[in-house]
Amino acid sequence: MTDLHTRFRTLDDLSAPNLWNDIEERAMATQPTRRGATWVLIALTLLLALAIGGAVLVGSGVIKLPVTVDASASPSSANPSSSAQASTPTSASPVAPVPASWTATGSLLDPRANHTATLLSDGRVLVAGGAGTGPSGLLATAELYDPVSGSWTATGNMNGLRILHTATLLADGKVLVAGGADSISETSVKALATAELYDPATESWTETGPMIEARAHHTATLLADGKVLVAGGSGSGSGSDSLATAELYDPATGSWTETGPMIEARTTHTATLLPDGRVLVAGGDSSSGPQLASAELYDPGTGSWTATGKMVRDHAGHMATLLPDGVVLVLGGSSAVAPKATAELYDPSTGSWAATANMNGEHLGGTATLLEDGSVLVAGGGISGGSGGEELYDSSTGSWAATASMLEGRTNHTATLLEDGSVLMAGGASPGGMLASVELYEPGSGS
Repeated sequence: MTDLHTRFRTLDDLSAPNLWNDIEERAMATQPTRRGATWVLIALTLLLALAIGGAVLVGSGVIKLPVTVDASASPSSANPSSSAQASTPTSASPVAPVPASWTATGSLLDPRANHTATLLSDGRVLVAGGAGTGPSGLLATAELYDPVSGSWTATGNMNGLRILHTATLLADGKVLVAGGADSISETSVKALATAELYDPATESWTETGPMIEARAHHTATLLADGKVLVAGGSGSGSGSDSLATAELYDPATGSWTETGPMIEARTTHTATLLPDGRVLVAGGDSSSGPQLASAELYDPGTGSWTATGKMVRDHAGHMATLLPDGVVLVLGGSSAVAPKATAELYDPSTGSWAATANMNGEHLGGTATLLEDGSVLVAGGGISGGSGGEELYDSSTGSWAATASMLEGRTNHTATLLEDGSVLMAGGASPGGMLASVELYEPGSGS
């Protein structure tokens, strides 16, 4: 700034009127015969003064002259820095794809199948109940998986044995476990109406209000208002007496109230919370025996059910996953006891179903997990505890592709999406019996 001010002050000292007067006085004193040359000298002097002033202005940056570039010159000669820019890589080197893989992690303390697994608010996983290897064949034990250490620790036991129950993470971070059975055989089920709450802060269980009706193999759905909708299932008896009743649990009061019954009694069905707050119930087994293709919608605003489009095929013991675009993918399960490889899509905007590509293998008692990239991982299931072959569904193309195989085939296990995007597969059954083994699925990247 000081240098610029000095330049302007120097220019002011070359006052144009004073300079002109000085030149004129000298000219008048010159003899007439020399006036022609004198005027030429005057003109040259003025031009020189203007040139000096212009140079000062341009040098100070007050006047900016346009830059003329020779069109015949190369870009590098017109802009010296362009050659350096051209030599700089415009993109990073391609990263080699990382294939999907399975790795073993810490084993469960108790081998178990038909248990529940719930991702807690702190990132740990609570596993509870199920079928085990003890004298009664059922478990009341629970344990926690820590993803940081990759290990399991025992936590408080439930107040009773449970299998075929539900576990729902509530808004306050507690877990509601409801119903199930404390005795089961090939011919009968003793369903439970009891319910209890797990508090991760104290690692303990407390009883809460019992359900209005005992049920097992039902569904439990956390609604937008924080209440839990329980629907259908099997009552005590032969296990084929499917229920149409539904009820709501209110965490604020710890009590249950009746809500509208389903149009059709069903068990081993699926229930999916839709983006608009309604609940889609699909398929399952009926009291009369055959698997169901019917579906219905629960409206929390009215507490009532309405029929929606029927599935393309009947499904029972199947899987259902809400896709990122709001469409529901239903797949696998059984029809007349045989596992299915079929899959279909429900569109809530039209209330209709459409078939999508069949899976590469049959899956009964498997799991379907929505991954962070929007694809669906289907793992395990099959006949006699075998594996149907792990595969991925791409909703953008409606196609299936094989992925890495689990380290151990399993069915009636649990799959939990962890906070880091990996999937925890815990327990289950194999031809050799109940499993304590656990493994992690790491999705591939860059492929």
